[in-house]
Amino acid sequence: MSAPHTSPRSQGRQPLLAVQGLTAAYDRTPVLHGVDLEVPQGAFVTVVGANTAGKSTLLRAISGLVPKVSGRIAFDGQDLLRLPSHRIPALGIAHVPEGRHVFPEMTVEENLYIGGYVRRRDMATLRQACERIYALFPRLRERRRQNAGTLSGGEQQMVAIGRALMLSPRLLLLDEPSHGLAPKVVEELHHTLREIHAQGQTILLVEQNTRLALSAADHAYVLESGSVVLSGPSRDLLGDARVREAYLGL
Repeated sequence: MSAPHTSPRSQGRQPLLAVQGLTAAYDRTPVLHGVDLEVPQGAFVTVVGANTAGKSTLLRAISGLVPKVSGRIAFDGQDLLRLPSHRIPALGIAHVPEGRHVFPEMTVEENLYIGGYVRRRDMATLRQACERIYALFPRLRERRRQNAGTLSGGEQQMVAIGRALMLSPRLLLLDEPSHGLAPKVVEELHHTLREIHAQGQTILLVEQNTRLALSAADHAYVLESGSVVLSGPSRDLLGDARVREAYLGL
């Protein structure tokens, strides 16, 4: 599958995130091969593809978590490859990894406040951020004193996303948020992601559930074996015969 690629419109402005010629490897195993990708301010962009396409590695590279990377990753013009991974969240990039990774022995609210650690000196702002999370996920308010390890998988995913939003990030990276969740919960989750985006949040979503990802996002990239093979407006890719055959079983 290959075709000319189009990027989301930045309306003449520098994109918030620009990935150019990105290669990444673990030990001697290459995973990404010359990936180009843009995320404009306020956009909802998704990357879809099979399990071994390199989608998670792309997000990990943006967050500085891949040992061998070359190319360029620029966030608001700043080169992320020159920064250690622990400095990247303070720039306004929040990463929700696959598998949720909540702190099971801590309460829901304690988990959320950890997400705002870099802003810990401004407790009034953190409390406002926490109230916003509870408005998005009312079930978390009900369970705020409950240990996160006792929650359902869907509720733990809400905690993981809420924890990232406590940073009030300029860019939210989401890695396979629907993985392992019941279909109804997945639908609810993607509805909430669209709501978060409507509030102005810039999102880069990696997702294997191609239909839901293309339905939620504005623009999409198709990754195969570590390379971008197709990109364009999500609605166009949703109707593309190649995408429908390869990823939607139609």
